[in-house]
Amino acid sequence: MNADLNPNSLKEGEDFYYTPEGYKCFTEQYHLKRGYCCKSGCRHCPYGFNKKTDDMNKKKNG
Repeated sequence: MNADLNPNSLKEGEDFYYTPEGYKCFTEQYHLKRGYCCKSGCRHCPYGFNKKTDDMNKKKNG
Protein backbone atom coordinates (compact mmCIF):
# COMPACT_ATOMS: atom_id res chain seq x y z
CA MET A 1 0.00 0.00 0.00
CA ASN A 2 1.16 3.53 -0.77
CA ALA A 3 2.67 5.21 2.32
CA ASP A 4 0.59 8.34 1.57
CA LEU A 5 -2.58 6.36 2.26
CA ASN A 6 -2.16 6.05 6.00
CA PRO A 7 -5.74 5.85 7.36
CA ASN A 8 -4.92 8.73 9.71
CA SER A 9 -4.00 11.04 6.81
CA LEU A 10 -7.09 10.51 4.62
CA LYS A 11 -9.07 13.69 3.93
CA GLU A 12 -12.85 13.66 4.05
CA GLY A 13 -14.29 15.04 0.81
CA GLU A 14 -11.09 14.31 -1.07
CA ASP A 15 -10.27 10.67 -0.33
CA PHE A 16 -13.66 9.57 1.01
CA TYR A 17 -17.12 10.69 2.03
CA TYR A 18 -19.85 9.26 4.23
CA THR A 19 -22.95 7.81 2.58
CA PRO A 20 -26.41 8.68 3.96
CA GLU A 21 -26.32 5.26 5.65
CA GLY A 22 -23.09 6.23 7.46
CA TYR A 23 -20.62 4.11 5.48
CA LYS A 24 -17.25 5.46 4.36
CA CYS A 25 -17.05 5.51 0.54
CA PHE A 26 -13.67 5.99 -1.13
CA THR A 27 -13.44 8.41 -4.06
CA GLU A 28 -11.95 7.81 -7.50
CA GLN A 29 -9.02 10.02 -6.43
CA TYR A 30 -8.32 7.71 -3.48
CA HIS A 31 -8.35 4.62 -5.72
CA LEU A 32 -5.95 6.26 -8.18
CA LYS A 33 -3.60 7.19 -5.31
CA ARG A 34 -3.72 3.59 -4.11
CA GLY A 35 -2.65 2.50 -7.58
CA TYR A 36 -4.47 -0.79 -8.10
CA CYS A 37 -7.92 -2.36 -8.24
CA CYS A 38 -8.95 -4.43 -5.21
CA LYS A 39 -11.75 -6.13 -7.20
CA SER A 40 -14.34 -5.44 -4.52
CA GLY A 41 -16.77 -3.67 -6.86
CA CYS A 42 -16.15 -0.20 -5.41
CA ARG A 43 -18.66 2.52 -6.32
CA HIS A 44 -15.99 4.87 -7.73
CA CYS A 45 -13.57 2.35 -9.23
CA PRO A 46 -11.54 4.12 -11.95
CA TYR A 47 -10.30 0.76 -13.23
CA GLY A 48 -13.73 -0.34 -14.40
CA PHE A 49 -14.02 -3.58 -12.46
CA ASN A 50 -17.46 -5.18 -12.74
CA LYS A 51 -18.07 -7.50 -9.80
CA LYS A 52 -20.94 -9.27 -11.58
CA THR A 53 -18.81 -10.28 -14.56
CA ASP A 54 -15.40 -10.33 -12.77
CA ASP A 55 -14.08 -8.23 -15.65
CA MET A 56 -12.31 -4.90 -16.17
CA ASN A 57 -14.46 -2.76 -18.47
CA LYS A 58 -12.43 0.44 -18.68
CA LYS A 59 -8.81 1.24 -19.37
CA LYS A 60 -6.76 2.24 -16.34
CA ASN A 61 -6.47 6.03 -16.09
CA GLY A 62 -2.96 7.42 -16.14
